[in-house]
Amino acid sequence: YKCYNSYNDYNTYEWKGPMKTKRSTVLSMRLPVESGRRLKRMANRHGWTSSDASARLVEEGLRRSEFAFLDFRDSPVGRQACIQGSTLAIWEVMLLLRSHGDDPAAIARHLRWPEAKVGAAVHYAEAFPTEIEEALSEYDATDFKTLKRMLPQAIEFAATKNTPRKARS
Repeated sequence: YKCYNSYNDYNTYEWKGPMKTKRSTVLSMRLPVESGRRLKRMANRHGWTSSDASARLVEEGLRRSEFAFLDFRDSPVGRQACIQGSTLAIWEVMLLLRSHGDDPAAIARHLRWPEAKVGAAVHYAEAFPTEIEEALSEYDATDFKTLKRMLPQAIEFAATKNTPRKARS
């Protein structure tokens, strides 16, 4: 199972869509010694170079400054764009929207969020459609059989409607 990583497109990002040629620029920066150590630890943990880690963090910081309620988190499938104050990745909010007739107000009620949070996820998804579409495609391609290979202890069950429990005497 793979997940689109925000860094994959860092050097092709443009508001009007991906550029035809990949371009990057070299910037030099000075960091406090302890920040450099932390950056190297993060890079090592993910199998990145320090330069890659720096570029990823800069891109994520820029995106955070451009989109409300946005955060990036490590997950078992890689770093993902998420909604602040929740456990949901942006693609998961879009999945909910897709399954509820693309009604942001309904999703806001369902999640008990202000509509602005759902709107923030929609705006991010519109700006980075490839990132979101790849995550949704991976989700769609994962069936229980695939999941069972990764998690042998998984058990398939069907959710039923909750019925009120009787009070114990």
